[in-house]
Amino acid sequence: MLDRILLIDDSEPDLIYTRIVLERAKVVREIVHFESARDALARLDRPDCPGADLILLDINMPGMNGFDFLRAYETAARRPHTPSVVMLSSSADPTDRRSAESFGSVRGFVTKPLASGQAQGLLDLLRA
Repeated sequence: MLDRILLIDDSEPDLIYTRIVLERAKVVREIVHFESARDALARLDRPDCPGADLILLDINMPGMNGFDFLRAYETAARRPHTPSVVMLSSSADPTDRRSAESFGSVRGFVTKPLASGQAQGLLDLLRA
């Protein structure tokens, strides 16, 4: 079981649904969600921010999209603990998948909606 997942998605219905799936699958103790990638990045940059085991990140968001977040996230080497990222996106575009895989912190790509079996599979991704 993971201690904490950061869920970043601009869609409130997707946040609610994903939270329910993760809670029912019993894969995490705490879920912290953000509707803005900028807000999530600002939180991660705070020295008092508790660590996370995993970030679930949407791609298509206004302001700062998932790829913008990843570029900023990976260049901020000052973080003592850098959680792995799994892209959780409605995009089935193979270009998005290849782009996501080009980032060192990305451990997987899941197309929404997250299924219960996929929630369990997140644990396997982190163990690999």
